[in-house]
Amino acid sequence: MPDIIHLLPDAVANQIAAGEVVQRPASAVKELVENALDAGADKIQLILKEGGKSLIQVIDNGCGMSLTDARMSFERHATSKIRRAEDLFAIRTMGFRGEAMASIAAIAQVELKTRRHEDELGTCILIEGSEVVSQQACSANTGTSISVKNLFYNTPARRNFLKSNPVEMRHIIDEFQRVALANPQVFFSMHHDGQEIYHLPQATLKQRIIHLFGNNYNERLVPVEEDTNVIKLRGFVGKPEYAKRTRGEQFFFVNNRFIRDAYLNHAVLMAFKELLPEDTYPLYVLFIEIDPAKIDINVHPTKTEIKYQDEQTIYAIIRSAVKRSLGRYNITPSLDFDQENSIEHLVTPKPFEEIVAPTISFNPDYNPFATEQKIERESPAFRSSNDYRSSPVPQNWDTLYEIARKEENAQSEMHGQKTIAVDDHDLNKPSEQQLFQVHNRYILSQIKSGFMVINQQAAHERILYERFLQQLENHTGVSQQSLFPQSVTLNSSDFELLKELLPDIRALGFDIREFGKNTVVVEGVPAELNNTSETEILEQLLEGFKNNQSILKLDKRDSLARSLARNAATKAGTKMSLEEMNLLIDQLFACQMPNLALNGKLVITTFTLNELAERFEK
Repeated sequence: MPDIIHLLPDAVANQIAAGEVVQRPASAVKELVENALDAGADKIQLILKEGGKSLIQVIDNGCGMSLTDARMSFERHATSKIRRAEDLFAIRTMGFRGEAMASIAAIAQVELKTRRHEDELGTCILIEGSEVVSQQACSANTGTSISVKNLFYNTPARRNFLKSNPVEMRHIIDEFQRVALANPQVFFSMHHDGQEIYHLPQATLKQRIIHLFGNNYNERLVPVEEDTNVIKLRGFVGKPEYAKRTRGEQFFFVNNRFIRDAYLNHAVLMAFKELLPEDTYPLYVLFIEIDPAKIDINVHPTKTEIKYQDEQTIYAIIRSAVKRSLGRYNITPSLDFDQENSIEHLVTPKPFEEIVAPTISFNPDYNPFATEQKIERESPAFRSSNDYRSSPVPQNWDTLYEIARKEENAQSEMHGQKTIAVDDHDLNKPSEQQLFQVHNRYILSQIKSGFMVINQQAAHERILYERFLQQLENHTGVSQQSLFPQSVTLNSSDFELLKELLPDIRALGFDIREFGKNTVVVEGVPAELNNTSETEILEQLLEGFKNNQSILKLDKRDSLARSLARNAATKAGTKMSLEEMNLLIDQLFACQMPNLALNGKLVITTFTLNELAERFEK
């Protein structure tokens, strides 16, 4: 029997490795930009086409590479950052495994141009599917320019799994923002399909946050700084009143490397405890400097997870530092007696101002005992003598009470009729008198066999969900036009998501149009949404949509309908009139699935008379 185990060809092995390193265009962007930073560049340009599927080009002014280094950079496990095993625990640079360039070259067409400062000519290398097509000297600027074209061109199955251009662009923006925040001293620019998305000059961390998210963030930031023998913490958190319904603007960096850590995120949220409204999330951009020997960053292929030797101490430091910063920078509103204009008018009048004594006018001819002038006593301070002369004297005082007696009689008659109607009422026929609201959360309705209890919030969510689904299918959403259209500014990722969802959002009744960079104008909202700001509506809609797709794996329209239904539904604790309860029940039983809530739990539960009798007998 022949041997069956053999070594894979390098091209196949590289394609397998690419599955871990390059999952989508954003993965390639991250690796290439981090390589530019490790090369010492202070100016990095990112150029994209079709969400990175057709072209990803990164141009930097770093140290460049020699002819040999340029060729070696595409070999597997080739790196300039590690020479021995101990180096794994002293890494302060970004990439280090030496698989990024080899993996990218295995599934794309790559063109590399690079030149060192001391060289007169640069090097140009063309690679397709791990095979070197050409390598020659060329004229090039100092630094490196690498173009990745037609990602996954030789693995069509993986290319088919890529999402639409707006979705892929959102992931690229997320990676770009993380790198740009970690390196405010570096100039960054991003172009997509010929349009400039970002132009970020060299700046401080606070200025970089403002450049990325908008000028209105200048007044929202609270600095955080803590220096201990365990970690050094610096960065900014957002003021509680500016917390959003979306989680996007939350960044942790350890030794300038972006990480995801639910444990440390919980530490920040605990610092904001009792300061945030329900279901809102604060902004934070926090940097942790720690001895590399006390962490392990080689526990995840994308290096976004880290293990710590003493994570409980780090948790306590972060929580106390953020909490102290919120108190130190006077988050609670205060009254400044030196600047408060509303108090100025209470100051004592000027000392030499003349004081005029009040005068009292009266009628010397007025006789209070005269019959024709007898009126109810009234203070002369409030009426002049001319008023007494001109005012008619009321006559027939007893007739003023006749109207009140007639109203009392009418109410008595109505009350009597109502009592008779209740006594003769047929209990088997639905009526407003059979509905009761318990703690403003549940509706009790009498039925033939007993009574039923309806969860009012879950019922309204079910009604709106099925209505929104039908509107999405038929494009029949009704819009309530705003008297004053509102402009809403989103972060770049949410703005790209909104553009992708815009046709379906308009089908629900939104009247929205683009208005400049990352900004839309809301001229109308669905008629079902009342007393909610446009910014809050869009933030809740986008956050709910992202959660539905990431957790429940729902399709686009189902996610939209669920998100909007949950935001627009009447919340538990809302008092409802009898008419509103009756309408809710009628609409609920007209649904296709009235018994199930959106989370799969029951909307209605019934109690029979037999169950009540058994309970009382026990």
